Amino acid sequence: MFQIDVVEQCKQNNRKAQVKLYKQYCDGMYCVAMRFVKNADDAEDVLQESFIKAFQKIDQFKGEVTFGAWLKRIVVNKSIDFLKKKQEKLVTLDETYMHVVEDDNWNVAPEISMDQVRSAIEKLPENYKYVVLMFLLEGYDHTEISEVLNITHTTCRTRLLRGKAYLKEILKEKCNGTGS
Repeated sequence: MFQIDVVEQCKQNNRKAQVKLYKQYCDGMYCVAMRFVKNADDAEDVLQESFIKAFQKIDQFKGEVTFGAWLKRIVVNKSIDFLKKKQEKLVTLDETYMHVVEDDNWNVAPEISMDQVRSAIEKLPENYKYVVLMFLLEGYDHTEISEVLNITHTTCRTRLLRGKAYLKEILKEKCNGTGS
């Protein structure tokens, strides 16, 4: 009940309510931004831009999902926008011709740590990295990822499948001692 009241107060442009909402979510959303941008100063910038956008667009929040989930989507989008601006050029892949085969067998050797998985995700090609990061670490489904990244559902599934395959290879090298 508290959250809904605070959000409603924010819709009335109540500064105290905005500060209260910011304090409640800033640490968690900072962590989300850091997983994408990997730099504290950049994550803070993304966080600030995300809250500004959230407060500007708060009338669009209808309560269909939690405020935290709604805000997290904004942070993810802002993080990706930041990385796209930072990237000098992106190579686009035409993946529309590929046939997608589902692979629900996603097991990681027990000796692999979460930090090693995160490190391995960073080594993925950019098109795969975002999809894998959003799916495995952020918990988004294919539909949500497709909407956020503005790609087709098939492209999302293909990138996740290929990204997980790359990730498995990187982690396999770590297990066998051939990785860095």
